[in-house]
Amino acid sequence: MEPEQPVESARPGIIRTFVNIVVMVAFIFGLSWLLRVYVFQAFEIPSASMETTIMTGDMVFAEKMSYYFREPAPGDIVTFEDPEIPGRILIKRCIAAGGSVVDINDADGLVYVDGVPLDEPYTNGKPSYTLPGGVTFPYTVPEDSIWVMGDNRTNSQDSRYFGAIPCDSVTGHGMVVYWPLDSIRLLE
Repeated sequence: MEPEQPVESARPGIIRTFVNIVVMVAFIFGLSWLLRVYVFQAFEIPSASMETTIMTGDMVFAEKMSYYFREPAPGDIVTFEDPEIPGRILIKRCIAAGGSVVDINDADGLVYVDGVPLDEPYTNGKPSYTLPGGVTFPYTVPEDSIWVMGDNRTNSQDSRYFGAIPCDSVTGHGMVVYWPLDSIRLLE
């Protein structure tokens, strides 16, 4: 007579597999959350304020790591919290940093920083004008703040309207357009 073989239960294997799947899914969601909060975030551009640098409907990645180590610099394309609508993120170009004096000459349509007219090829020759109801010029950018403007100067509500933004409201550095596929490019 043969010795009785123990009967293996299938139940512990199924439970272990289920627990492994739950742990793996939780790990993936946790890692995704960490990457989105601390490393990079994707945005769809809803308006024409940055055209032709970034077109309406483009999908953009903004990285968050560089601003842990330095402040935004003039020329950077930054994402930041809208100073007027909590929870909304805007994207514009940093034009001047804290301590700089910004002036706009409506007669020639140029932006001046510390008395020097900016060379702004990204505006495609569109003039920069003051906005009715906006800030008065010349404007001194407070320390720990930046002056931001959209590249499409004739269609952008920016620092000309709401003033400088605090550096701690900056959420990322616009780096790359990744959609649509025929428009993939680094942002400059």
